[in-house]
Amino acid sequence: MRYFPPLGDIPVRKAFPGGAAAHPKQQGVMRLTDAAFEAAVEQYGDTVFRLAYSYLKNRADAEDVMQETLLKLYLARKPFQSPEHERHWVLRVAVNECKKLLRSPWRRRTGPLEEAGEPAFETPEQSELFRHVMSLPPKYRAAVYLHYYEDCSVREIAAAMGANPSTVQTWLMRARGKLKLILQEAEP
Repeated sequence: MRYFPPLGDIPVRKAFPGGAAAHPKQQGVMRLTDAAFEAAVEQYGDTVFRLAYSYLKNRADAEDVMQETLLKLYLARKPFQSPEHERHWVLRVAVNECKKLLRSPWRRRTGPLEEAGEPAFETPEQSELFRHVMSLPPKYRAAVYLHYYEDCSVREIAAAMGANPSTVQTWLMRARGKLKLILQEAEP
């Protein structure tokens, strides 16, 4: 399931007016090349969007978090040690952006929009399970989502969420327990 259309169809401005390769305020700042950024968007865009959606339960806010995260990746000032380091950094920034949005006064004063935006699943059981996962408290929901839907290890989740690996294991255990109770109550 891809969220983005292919980037080849989107025109990209290569230079700023006046022929400068970068905005004057960005001179001397190390950035990704356009090709590397397009590859990063393809690689991380959907993951960041789905993680943000699992946190925020709002498509527009998830898109904002995805945009902010990818912008920070584009403007990152130092190279990453490895692809794993880059992935951990992107997930960590996405989690921090979600938390920042949840703390904002604007979010506390507004109500959520009723949206039907839910990922498409192959079976109704998968869709129902996803709805139950989304009903969990945020820390459990994010841990379960990253572990089971994005195939992140406990260590990667701990790095992304700023927690100890043992704490993440506890969250996963408690979330599985809550899901088990929810599913047992839902059985006819």
